[in-house]
Amino acid sequence: MTNTKPVTPATKDSGANIKSICVFCGSRPGNETHYMNLADDTGRAIAAAGYRLVYGGGGSGLMGATARGAFKAGGDVLGIIPHFLTEIEALLKDVPNEVVPDMHIRKRKMYDASEAFIVLPGGIGTMEEAVEIISWMRMRLHAKPIVFLSTDGYWQPLVDLMLHTIETGFSPQWMSAEILRACTVEQAMDLIHAHWDRPLPGNAVPINLDKV
Repeated sequence: MTNTKPVTPATKDSGANIKSICVFCGSRPGNETHYMNLADDTGRAIAAAGYRLVYGGGGSGLMGATARGAFKAGGDVLGIIPHFLTEIEALLKDVPNEVVPDMHIRKRKMYDASEAFIVLPGGIGTMEEAVEIISWMRMRLHAKPIVFLSTDGYWQPLVDLMLHTIETGFSPQWMSAEILRACTVEQAMDLIHAHWDRPLPGNAVPINLDKV
């Protein structure tokens, strides 16, 4: 089930695929205007760099601001949303959307469609999405960069906890270099570019999730 716009590969003028960046973020606007501003800037920056935005499909909060920012900047956008959220999160109908049965399929499709991830401020759902993607990296299932982006240190408590698991020996030391943080959109994009196509430390070979 989809909206009236077809889901097609993100291209400008040919059938060639372009890289996609997935943004995890809140469906609420937060208490400060700078959260929404950062979301808009992130969408615009992804579009300006010539990449497709993949996001959770909602039209409210930071999700909507990110998608509208990319769309208004002329970028390609793909929303992936479970059916039960199409009304709750006000499906953004200006962009192509893929409506899926449940949250698990949503995350898998967002992962499959993307080469990098930016984590903007958000709530429990955003946190869960980010931690699962990081856990897949920990298990060497992928080497896609994951950047926590905020202008006010929003994610620092979560980052500190993840670093604590490394310091106490419950996570491998190599992960400390993979927990990427940025305080500007430009810095986030630079980190993504620096990490693309770089193998995981420890001579790890990413595994095809389809075979797991």
